[in-house]
Order: sequence, then structure tokens, then C-alpha cells
Amino acid sequence: LVDDVGDVCVTNDGATILKSLDVEHPAARLLVDLAQLQDKEVGDGTTSVVILAAELLKRAQDLIVQGIHATSIIAGYKLALREALRYLKDSLSVSVNALGKEVLLNIARTSMSSKILSADAELFAKIVVDAIQSVKTVNDLGDVVYPRKAVSILLQHGKSSRESMLLQGFALGLSRAAQGMPTSVQNAKIALIDFDLRAVKMKLSMNITITDPTKAEAIRQRELDITKERIKKMIAAGANVILTSWGIEDSMMKYMVDEGILGVRRVKKEDMRRIAKATGAQIVHTMSDLEGEEVFESKWLGQADRVYEERFGEDDVIIISGTSNSVCATIVCRGANYFVLEEMERALNDALWAVARTLEASLVVAGGGAVEAALSVYLENFAFTLGSREQLAVAAFAEALLVIPKTLALNAAMDATELVSRLRVIHNEAQREGAKGGNAGSASRFCGLDLVEGKARNNVEAGVLEPQPSKVKSLQFATEAAITIIRI
Repeated sequence: LVDDVGDVCVTNDGATILKSLDVEHPAARLLVDLAQLQDKEVGDGTTSVVILAAELLKRAQDLIVQGIHATSIIAGYKLALREALRYLKDSLSVSVNALGKEVLLNIARTSMSSKILSADAELFAKIVVDAIQSVKTVNDLGDVVYPRKAVSILLQHGKSSRESMLLQGFALGLSRAAQGMPTSVQNAKIALIDFDLRAVKMKLSMNITITDPTKAEAIRQRELDITKERIKKMIAAGANVILTSWGIEDSMMKYMVDEGILGVRRVKKEDMRRIAKATGAQIVHTMSDLEGEEVFESKWLGQADRVYEERFGEDDVIIISGTSNSVCATIVCRGANYFVLEEMERALNDALWAVARTLEASLVVAGGGAVEAALSVYLENFAFTLGSREQLAVAAFAEALLVIPKTLALNAAMDATELVSRLRVIHNEAQREGAKGGNAGSASRFCGLDLVEGKARNNVEAGVLEPQPSKVKSLQFATEAAITIIRI
């Protein structure tokens, strides 16, 4: 993709592609927003949710042409969604505990299988699982959570992608402000500053009139002294590491070197917020109190066991380890160029979300179109039990679900019609046996596509898995988006 200013983006991520498009039509805009919502809530499945929503709209249009009112279609879609989610949770979900520890690696591999990292899926799956498990925490309600935002991704140009690694702690893609500053600080007390540490300048609308030219130097010196006094107050409060989102004056760097302070300038606001959460620091926007005096309190400082600088290739990186407030981790990505690194970041982000959702829900479903095929057969049979006009909408919903396995087969250069038909037969048999009660736990209900061999197989046994919340959200978001447009 090439935008208006010539910036290039190389990706196969659905959300990124849609976000880059210049869409004007309101309905199309809704689908783009749908992909962004899926990316924000779940992380993966952005392409699937848009394809499914588009297919639901296509089927609804066919029904409207046949004379079915939009109200009946909406009611049918809502009924189909409710039944689909019930069957998904009751019959198609598998507990993570029943599958063993390998399940998390399989989730990560499945997420990365269509991405740039597919060739090194084993290495990156382990990195992703270790990263998410390392940030395990308990929230205020007593629930165990795995905060995705506690894992940051640092892109470092150079070397091979196989030399990417996981660091325990938070890594900043920045170096010390001056070479004379310490490279390592033990028992770090961190000050997070969101104002300039350069010479204080008057506002543009203010003028200073001097009658004695010799006073000009005194004014300049006072501008520097104000900043120096601020740094002195930080040091007096106990700070030995100062991070600022602005710049640092050269003379202030020299003062910090003399005092043994590690300073880092131009830290991103997002990184500042993450460091604040991890270390318990408070981001200070101004040192002025209600009386107009400038103070810096020790309670504003964050704590970490160690802050140190380490070299990766040609670049230096600041690492904050042993944070006091919450655990954090950083995946350092190496790659040949920034196009590759950015695509690696998108792939890792999807995998991290998938593993985090799996750990929190403790439920997975079979991938490779298994869920969609099973739900399609179930809803088709369910539609025959209805005696109202909703029957046609439920049947249309069932038919629309098959777009996922069909698209998978087409993308693998397989005969989609034959493969999907075979898959439907298997699921029909499995559900018929389940209805009789003879073999309700049949493994056939987990059958999905094997696109290497071009056949159907048990994807739970094969390790092709997806987090259950991802599939649930996809169905909900796609249906809600379709209903919104149909209602108009």
C-alpha cells in the first residue's frame, strides 16, 4: 500500500489494509470500523469478521429481493446468532486444561500461520507464550488477568528475525542523554517528567526591556538556573533516573553527569504511561503547587530494581527491570528493514492477544473453518423447525457462515466446493449421532480443513486452534454490523 505522501506499507493484515483505504461510502465505512473494533477487542480475526458481515448483507439483499421484509430478516439473524452462540459454547468449545500446556503454543502458531512469521512460528510462539505468562497478575476483583499492554514490542533494525528475543522488563528504544551518565543504576528511583529541561523561556507575548547590556547574560543564566533548581529538587527527593518527554539542555546534562543521574530525553508519551503503571511513578506535568512554589515530592517517584543501557546491533536501548508496581516484558524484534519489522509487530500483536484471551477464558475452538461448518449445519437443521418467515433468514445465516471455509480453500488453491461439501457431510453425521445420543462426544465435530493435504481432519488433535472469545466476538460483531445496515 502507498499513501498520498508516498509512505509504503507491506502487509496482509486485514485491519491495517482497511484502515489505509480512503473509504467514503457510509456502509463501507461501517465495515472498516468493524475491523478496527475486532482488532481492538480481540486482536485477531479482523479479515474474517468483515468477510462474514459482507456475506450476511449479500444474503439479506437476496431475501429482500424475494419480498422478505427487513424486520423478519433482522429477527431471523438475531435468532440465528443466539442459537449459534449457544451451540458454540455447549458443543464446540474445549477446555484448555483438557488439552495440556501445548495448547498455548498451538494458539500462537495458528495465529501466525498466515503471517510473515509463519516460517519461524516455533520460535515466536514460545516467545509470545512466555511473554504473556510472565505478566500474569490479579486484578482488584480477584480475577487472574494477562494484560496485553504489559508486553511491549521494540523494533530494532538489523540482523535476522530469528535473533529476536524476550526481555523481562520494559525496553526503551533510546539511549542515555549524555555519554558520561551511568550505564546502570541499581535500586532505581525514577522521575517521569512531562516538561522541558532546557533553559526556561518567556512566553512569546512577553517582552523584557533592559537598559544595561551586561544584564542580558544574567537573564540567560537565570533561565538556566530555574531548570537546574528543578533538577536539584528531583535529586533531593531521591531521584537517580530522570525520564522526560521533552529535551534536556547541554549544561543540564553536564550537571546530571556530575550528580551521577541517568537521564533519557524525548520518551514517547505512550511509553511514559506504561513505565508509570509498571513502576508506580506519577507523570509530573508541572512542579508548581497551589501557592506558586515549585516542589517535587518523593511519592511521585517510581521504583525498579535496575535501569541499565544495553547495545543491540548499532543502537543502544534503555531497559527497566524489576518494576515494583506490575510486571512487564518486552519483545525485541530484529529484522532486515522497517517494512519487515512493522509487519512482525502486527503479527506478534495478534498472537499476543490470542494467547491472552485463551488464558483468560480457558476455552478454545477448532480452527480451519471447523466452527463455521458445524454452525452452518446446525442452523440449517434448526431452520427446518421454525414455522415463521424467520426460517429463511436463519437458513441464509447458515449459508453465509460457509464463506469462511470457502475462502480458506480458495486461498490455498483448492476446490472449495468439494472440500466444503465434504466438511458439511462430516458435521452432519456428527450432529446426527449426537442427536441420537449414541456418540454425543464425537470428535468429528472438530473437523476442519487441512489445506496442505486438501482434506478434512480433526483440527483439535492437529493443534489448529483459536480462542473461543475471538470466535464469539466475530459472530457478534459481524451480525450487529449487518443488522445495522439492513435496518437502514
